[in-house]
Amino acid sequence: MYTPKFTITNKILKNIGVLEAAREVIMNAPLVPAWEEKFREEAIIRTVHHGTHIEGNELNYTEAAKVVAGQEVVGRDRDIQEVLNYRRVLDFLNRFSQPQSQGDVVDNIEDIKTREIIGRAHKKITEEVILYLHNLIVEKILDVPHGGTYRVTQVVVKNSLTGEITFRPPPAIEVPFQTRAFLDYLNTTSSDTVHPVMKAGIAHYELVRIHPFIDGNGRVARAVATLTLFLDGYDTKKFFALEEFYDHEPGHYYEALQSVTRNMGDLTEWLGYFSEGLAIELTRVKEKVLSLSRDVKLKEELGGQQLQLTPRQIKLVEYLQHTGFLQNKAFFELFPMVSEDTVLRELKDLVEKGIIVKEGITKGARYVLRS
Repeated sequence: MYTPKFTITNKILKNIGVLEAAREVIMNAPLVPAWEEKFREEAIIRTVHHGTHIEGNELNYTEAAKVVAGQEVVGRDRDIQEVLNYRRVLDFLNRFSQPQSQGDVVDNIEDIKTREIIGRAHKKITEEVILYLHNLIVEKILDVPHGGTYRVTQVVVKNSLTGEITFRPPPAIEVPFQTRAFLDYLNTTSSDTVHPVMKAGIAHYELVRIHPFIDGNGRVARAVATLTLFLDGYDTKKFFALEEFYDHEPGHYYEALQSVTRNMGDLTEWLGYFSEGLAIELTRVKEKVLSLSRDVKLKEELGGQQLQLTPRQIKLVEYLQHTGFLQNKAFFELFPMVSEDTVLRELKDLVEKGIIVKEGITKGARYVLRS
């Protein structure tokens, strides 16, 4: 039976307090629904880029974004494939955490397999789910026999600079048994007993420790941690990308993982780091949400309603956030293929919704965000 060892410290409590407060703002900000698709797309790109970059992928953020969008880039085939694969992983996580309908369109073999796996899992992270995630991650990167199968040889983790062995995972024969024991804990421990952030952090570490595969373990661990949050209702509208925190200072990330071994199996230090990362990420998202929704006061004045804006209106609000005002002469710069009358209609709707104010009545009139 797997039982994680950790202590809830003041640091962990502080981190959870910060991220809970940030999550509350994100979930209730007045303009969030209008920006949800934009925020989720950004989170996907950040997750895919940083989640592969920390493993040595050489594509930059812009190149990764183009790959996600289906555009061609010049780069190593492996790097491009890693980005494509991780994008598919995120699609799977999203589908897994959402209710399925019998009327969903299934138009290829992969969709059928995904649907069958999700159906058999019954909202639990099973061995089959872990193996399928690995297969998605290493498709066209590892030889076919290694995709979605546990390792059968001993592996070690070495310092890339010194060659020193920094970690020796359990023997291959132990991998299936330790994975099952861990999953039994994960699926029988409710969020009422262990906070969702702690469960996700434990999942992340344990899969890194077991190291079930010959390659792709880090990406599997991070994907499962994210899925754990989703299944516990802690998806925060899928606006966050923890991978960016890890990739910013990878040395700290690996040091935090190694702290568990250094502390004789105690996860406290690692969970402090993990919860801090999520707190920092959600705070960053919260600040962006607040800057776009202007003020919680706006929601109160609008009777608590959350506003739905068109893509053009979103762009107009974003422009006003950066420049402070908008005049007719800037319309063509913003929308070179859109008529002035169309832009004026969008602005009129924003005025009527109480988001912006028109100052003046001539061609020189200015539009500003309502203060």
